[in-house]
Formats: sequence, C-alpha cells, structure tokens
Amino acid sequence: MVLDGRTVLIVLAHPEPASFTAGWARASADAAAAAGARVLWSDLNAMGFDPVEGPRHYLTPPAPFDPLKAHEAAVASGTVPTDAQVEADKIAAADLIVFHFPIWWFGPPAILKGWLDRCLIHGGLHDVDHRFDTGRLRGKRALFCVTTGASAVECGPDGKEGDVRLLLWPLAYTLRYCGMEVHEPVLLHGVHGYFEGAEKAALEARLSAALEDQARLIREIDRRPLMRFNADTDFDETGRLRPDAPSHSPFIRRP
Repeated sequence: MVLDGRTVLIVLAHPEPASFTAGWARASADAAAAAGARVLWSDLNAMGFDPVEGPRHYLTPPAPFDPLKAHEAAVASGTVPTDAQVEADKIAAADLIVFHFPIWWFGPPAILKGWLDRCLIHGGLHDVDHRFDTGRLRGKRALFCVTTGASAVECGPDGKEGDVRLLLWPLAYTLRYCGMEVHEPVLLHGVHGYFEGAEKAALEARLSAALEDQARLIREIDRRPLMRFNADTDFDETGRLRPDAPSHSPFIRRP
C-alpha cells in the first residue's frame, strides 16, 4: 500500500498523553504524513469517547434494546449518534488504520472495544449481506502496534501469560468480518514503569529504537505480512470449516 495520497487513521487507546504508547502513535502519524498520507486522529481518551453502547445514544431506541436494530434504524433515519458517525466516517475514509494500545487484562483497553461496538455501524459499515469476503471495508488494511507489560517469553505460545497473538485475534477478526485485511502485529514487550537502574536504561533504549524505526515500518508497510484468515469458500452451507480447508487459527479448527 503506497501511502502517498492515501488516508491513514491513527487510533490511540491510552489515557496518558506522555505514555510511550501515545508517543508511538505520534511517531506513526509523523511517518504517515512524511510518506505523503493524509492523517486522521482518534485519541479515544482525549476525546472523552463514550464506549458504552446503549439506548441513551438514540432518539428512538428499540425496546427491548437491540444494538444492531438501533444502528440500522438510525442509519435509515439519519439519526446516527454524532460521535459514532464522526468515527465511522474516519473509518470509511481510511485506507490504513494503525491502532496503538497496551494489553490490559489479556485484551485491549475497554475503550477500544467500545469504539468498535459503537462505530462499526450495522447498516452502514457492515450488514448481513456484506461481511467477510464481501465486507464493506474491503481494500482497507489495519496494523496493531501493541505493548505488553510481560516479557516476550511470557507472551509466547507456551508462556504463562498466554499467546498474545491469540489475545489479539478477536480484534483482528472483527476487522476481517467487515472485510479488512490485517497486518501481522508489532509487539513491544516488557513495557512498564517498575524497572530501575540498568533495566530502566535498557528499556528506554529499546523504546527509543522502536520510535526511530517507526518511520521505516510505516513507509514499508506493504512489506509487512498479513494475518491469514479463512475465505468464505472454506466453509460449508452451515458455516462449518470444510474437511479439506486449512486452519489458520486455534479459533477456527476441526475438533
């Protein structure tokens, strides 16, 4: 994906503007701009984005409340909540979305999950007839830039924290559901504030190197591999993986 003339959306989910995660997001934005892209920002905490979906956001919410029906009706009547519509417009405009967030309690921060709940609007950015291979966001790509407090070993397939790639799979598959492709994540481990002395100095050097390398990473994003997902044709009419189809994740496998 050549970024010159394209649009890049940076989504930041961290409450501290002085955090490494926030600085890393700014490095991505600077790199995208230097590559000729138009840069959009969604700093979710700074925006005060409300991640909790519910009837209070809608003029005439269905009763009992059903988020998909609420979205669909709001799209039809032109009454999508303003904050969600602004974000949905950014998603629709973006060719590449770069997500910056830490892993908290074995998943992304709640504000990011809520942003997806409210802004991937049913009837707008996806619907029953447009998902996966026919998703409305086909042609768009995403990249996760993620920090963990635990070490790379602990976040590996046999680590006591659990495989971080599996922790990221639900977020990646959400985007896949809408038609997007997702690059292999960029992971920085052992990022926390409890180091002292030589360990703190080593961490700071490692993080500085990552910031310096971000321009190259963004500029060469086309070279970064994509996560593999099953095609629609890999499933039978009931939605079960066909016996001759590959399995790319423990989340979709033959028993």
